[in-house]
Amino acid sequence: MLSFSKRIVSSQLVLLGLLAANSGFAQSKPSFFQNADTLHKGRVWGVGITTGVGYSATMIGLNELWYNDYPRSEFHFYNDNDAWMGMDKLGHALTAYQVGRYGYGALNWAGVKKKPAVWIGGNLGLFFLTSVEILDGTSAEWGFSPGDAIANLGGAALFIGQQLAWDEQRIQLKFSYSASPYAEMRPETLGSGGVESVLKDYNGQTIWMSVTPSAFSNRERKFLPWLSVSLGYSANGMLGGSSNPDFDDSGVPLPSVDRYRQYLLSLDVDASKIPVRSPALKTIFSVIGFIKFPAPALEFSQEKLTWHWMYF
Repeated sequence: MLSFSKRIVSSQLVLLGLLAANSGFAQSKPSFFQNADTLHKGRVWGVGITTGVGYSATMIGLNELWYNDYPRSEFHFYNDNDAWMGMDKLGHALTAYQVGRYGYGALNWAGVKKKPAVWIGGNLGLFFLTSVEILDGTSAEWGFSPGDAIANLGGAALFIGQQLAWDEQRIQLKFSYSASPYAEMRPETLGSGGVESVLKDYNGQTIWMSVTPSAFSNRERKFLPWLSVSLGYSANGMLGGSSNPDFDDSGVPLPSVDRYRQYLLSLDVDASKIPVRSPALKTIFSVIGFIKFPAPALEFSQEKLTWHWMYF
């Protein structure tokens, strides 16, 4: 559904708000990139106010600029579990996970104690996405999706559970994108190129689960602590949500395209485990940590194996 892309865009605004809260102290704090050892009230206020303002502005903006263009209805549920061959649901889990990771990082930076930072920050994505689901529930065009809600909960739980158990993320959800030829066939649905297609074209998206084997070792000196094994899922040939339409929105006939799933095995880099001394560089690695590192990959789809020397 197109509603997922707007959630991605809106959640990125919240993430940018968290980063803006941090950057507001950059000129006055020489140790800006280091986490506070104790509660830093200025940083807490900065993160809280910026996140609150960003959340309020985003929700008001969605309501005025998006939902007002569609008829309202009483709150209702909508089953879209067959949409986009599961890419929509994995995208929800990814968003909840990554927004939770950023939220925890911002509170940790502000010196908030571990458990409150985990529970509050880790649930930030779940809270935001649930709010959007409620708006969907009162729109005649969509509805509150139980499948989306479960995916949101799963993404938040994956982050919170690991942080409480291990104080680190040994299993991470990541994202990659490679332009597909299908967006050109139906740009009104899959985007007309650039960032729009990255957000809307599920054919080009891959959701990854990256596992860092060395993190499960008890050895003090671990072999390649930054190396991860990554399992990916994607789907191709999708010109519509549940099925491919015969015509586009202008009535032009669309070609017949087979829809199929892709399963991938690849390597990845856990940037947070790269041994660097610079706090600024560590912060940059953390910010870009949601992106799967390009690497060779083995693909299984349409009952055959395909080797990619480089997959992104």
